[in-house]
Amino acid sequence: MILHSFLLFYEKGLQTENTVEDEMEMATVRHRPEALELLEAQSKFTKKELQILYRGFKNECPSGVVNEETFKEIYSQFFPQGDSTTYAHFLFNAFDTDHNGSVSFEDFVMGLSILLRGTVQEKLNWAFNLYDINKDGYITKEEMLDIMKAIYDMMGKCTYPVLKEDTPRQHVETFFQKMDKNKDGVVTIDEFIESCQKDENIMRSMQLFENVI
Repeated sequence: MILHSFLLFYEKGLQTENTVEDEMEMATVRHRPEALELLEAQSKFTKKELQILYRGFKNECPSGVVNEETFKEIYSQFFPQGDSTTYAHFLFNAFDTDHNGSVSFEDFVMGLSILLRGTVQEKLNWAFNLYDINKDGYITKEEMLDIMKAIYDMMGKCTYPVLKEDTPRQHVETFFQKMDKNKDGVVTIDEFIESCQKDENIMRSMQLFENVI
């Protein structure tokens, strides 16, 4: 799923002939990315890849930042068969690391860097942040259920066989029992990572492979 966001901006960037330096000099925007050299050092992308991504990002987001509504509109292009609104909301909050209501080019690049080229540990840390909706350092059963429901809503008619209405809750009950090692009603990041690394079925069933790769 994350790959769709990457591919959209990458393809848009390839379609744009101006160099990123020209755009940064000529465009008057409210937010400009840091020097490419710094982003190249901080991320796992090459300077050329960053240039292409920036062109695509500016093509879709001329202001230099993405607000939540724009993010939802972009994401809905990939899932016309379902309702991606709720999942896009959770995903936006995961990219918006400073919680200021917008995703900058830096936010976008650093998130993609982890999701596409990070270690398993880094990807699972990012996934935990996604599932930890209120960002209190713990995942509750309801938070996990909210994410699962959002994924099923987004997939819509693509899910086969057709899922029963209580399927997400059944899955969450199973996963939560396995993850909540000390049975205190919440899953910590250590419990989350340990469970995912030891049980491939959990990762696959929770869509983690698609969410974090």
